Amino acid sequence: MSEAPEVLLEKRGQAFWITINRPEKRNALHAGVIALMREGLRQAHADPEVRAIVLTGSGDKAFCAGGDLQPGKGFAFDFSKPSVDYADLLREAQNATLPLIARVNGTCMAGGMGLLCMVDLAVAADHALFGLPEVKVGVFPMQVLSLLQDLVPRRTVREWALTGEPLSAADALDAGLLNHVVPAADLDAKVDWLLGRLVDKSPTAIRRGKYAMRAIEAMSFDQAIAYTESQIALLAMTEDAREGLAAFNERRKPVWTGR
Repeated sequence: MSEAPEVLLEKRGQAFWITINRPEKRNALHAGVIALMREGLRQAHADPEVRAIVLTGSGDKAFCAGGDLQPGKGFAFDFSKPSVDYADLLREAQNATLPLIARVNGTCMAGGMGLLCMVDLAVAADHALFGLPEVKVGVFPMQVLSLLQDLVPRRTVREWALTGEPLSAADALDAGLLNHVVPAADLDAKVDWLLGRLVDKSPTAIRRGKYAMRAIEAMSFDQAIAYTESQIALLAMTEDAREGLAAFNERRKPVWTGR
């Protein structure tokens, strides 16, 4: 029998699921896993029927425990390359025009926290643990910080990174790292609930909206307001915008084309 792939890529209805499939290694990351995750992002964006992406891990113990600490695995670097594969994954997720949901089914540590930070929305089981334990093995969550600093207050980030101590799902929710925390038995139902509120909306509006949110991140208010006032004018010219207004006035459900 052939071994199961280390990342499962599966289209389920209008959602594309990317599942890290290394439960015996707490769904830890290495180059092969990262490459398959990037391929999943590409496949999802190439399929016009896909409206959202779900990222999760196999089993109920770990979402992702971070980089694989076996020699030559998670900390293998090619110094001839100007970028790192994990950083490229974060870049591609940040530039995604499909909404990404993290289904946090268990422990989320180190590089797993980066995966959590790169998505738009996150639902976690109440038994999940979170943290940045890198200082315990002599390294630091360098790449994770680039996303985490915009999600969580600075002093909270520093406490997590400098102490390496774990935190509960409730703590992560209070810090703004998660949207929802539910009992493990309700995790799939909550993810489905969230998906249901994404896939029935205009894919054009979501696509262009995500692009705009990404664009204005580094802008001043004056730059951002000028950019967004031009974007709303362009959005109003799309087929989805015309269909949405027509459906509202005709009191019917819109039929989105994604154009």
